[in-house]
Amino acid sequence: MNEEILAGLMQAIQLSSLMATGIGALLGLVVGMIPGLTISAGIIIVLPLTFVLSPAISIALLLGLYAGGMMGGSFSAILLNIPGTPSASATALDGYPLTVKGEAGRALGVSILASFVGGIFSFFCLYFIAPSLANLALEFRTQDLFSLVFFGLTVICSFAAKSLIKGLLSGVIGLIIVTVGQDPVMGTARFTFGDANMLSGIHFLTAMIGLFAIPQMMESLLEIRQVSNKPLPGAGFGRIFPKFSDLKAMRFPAAIGAFVGTFIGILPGAGGPIAAFISYDYAKKISSKPNEFGEGSVEGIAAPEAANNAVTGGALIPMMTLGIPGDPVTAILIGALLVHGLAPGPMLFLEQADFAYTIIFSFFIANVFNLLIAMAGLKFLVKVLSAPKSILLPTIALLCVIGSYALRNSFFDIYVMFFFGLIGIAMRWLKMPVVPLLLALVLGRQLEEHLRVSLTSSKGDISVFFTSPFSVLFLCLSLVSILWPFVIERRKKLATK
Repeated sequence: MNEEILAGLMQAIQLSSLMATGIGALLGLVVGMIPGLTISAGIIIVLPLTFVLSPAISIALLLGLYAGGMMGGSFSAILLNIPGTPSASATALDGYPLTVKGEAGRALGVSILASFVGGIFSFFCLYFIAPSLANLALEFRTQDLFSLVFFGLTVICSFAAKSLIKGLLSGVIGLIIVTVGQDPVMGTARFTFGDANMLSGIHFLTAMIGLFAIPQMMESLLEIRQVSNKPLPGAGFGRIFPKFSDLKAMRFPAAIGAFVGTFIGILPGAGGPIAAFISYDYAKKISSKPNEFGEGSVEGIAAPEAANNAVTGGALIPMMTLGIPGDPVTAILIGALLVHGLAPGPMLFLEQADFAYTIIFSFFIANVFNLLIAMAGLKFLVKVLSAPKSILLPTIALLCVIGSYALRNSFFDIYVMFFFGLIGIAMRWLKMPVVPLLLALVLGRQLEEHLRVSLTSSKGDISVFFTSPFSVLFLCLSLVSILWPFVIERRKKLATK
């Protein structure tokens, strides 16, 4: 171990740094659980406190909050079917069904352990191969990023297996909603109807809160009226640490999620949701029990949870080695470092190598604290299900309203949240899948921006998407993703004959 690595490790394990990491992890778990209160918002709230702290303590606090927030988002997704973070949307697909079955502890235990695995895997990538991976991501051009985002959108076909028409219609609605606001290339207003509030478009998190929270609360209210003495799901959640059979079942999905999450995290702007859904999709494809996905599959929890925590380490790679933020949180972290006179980029490892390794080791410690705090505090967190729904539901509604308003300090976002709540209720009534709309909202703007920039630079020549090896690779994977549900359906029909 050379001198810089040792110096970085010593800074990261100082008592003050360890305390900051632990506090950050606890705050992150709480922030991640609260629908609408994003990790970015949590870090922005804490950021002024770091101005009077040393750089090592500041980065330890922020990294703890970053990693903890990604893990915490799954808690509300599993317990209440309301994802605390966008990345946790995929976790809710199988996490909440297990809670309904009275296995909330099992679902949370798998989630916590998979998150830890994803975070540690991304740490090793950050530690060993950061420069080479960052250089690979830097070579991606707009056509490659378009193909990657398009590949993410093809996951819609897997979630629309029961009704392809309804699934595609849900995705199209999402893409139409994304066009509201300013043109990403020209900056002109589109479909704003003269309302200044519409210029900034529909915030994804506002829509997500409405799509998930409002229908869930309405369903819970109906359950209160129909069966007033019905036991709350997950009230007896049993053991926390996964059984050996669960550990065996989750090993491949967690590995897929860790690898995909780290790779996607390296790509600037790709983000956690695409990694979580792609991991979920491919875990389903390799699973020996794909029919259990969506009904409470351990594999369906492990893959997206490993992915969304692996994204954190992946996003730190371009931030540290190239000065390019991998996601909004790392953009804020760059600002925090600049306040302390530290400029992320290739020179960081040359001029401040000890501090660069402090960041890396602090990230590792943050993941360890997440595991310990989440496991130790899980029983207390799960008790939220034991609260009377007459208290729980108004509290959730209030948090949703506060979270929607806090995103941009606008009452308009509250109206948007309730509007999407009505859309979510209508989609449940029509039995339309919500996930395709969600994916379109997450990826639609990136898809349009990369498409238009690519076509502009090539003067309208679509062959630009077939000349880059990265673009061709992602397009081929997209074709496989589109055709796979039809192949599975045909196999089922042949098997029944």
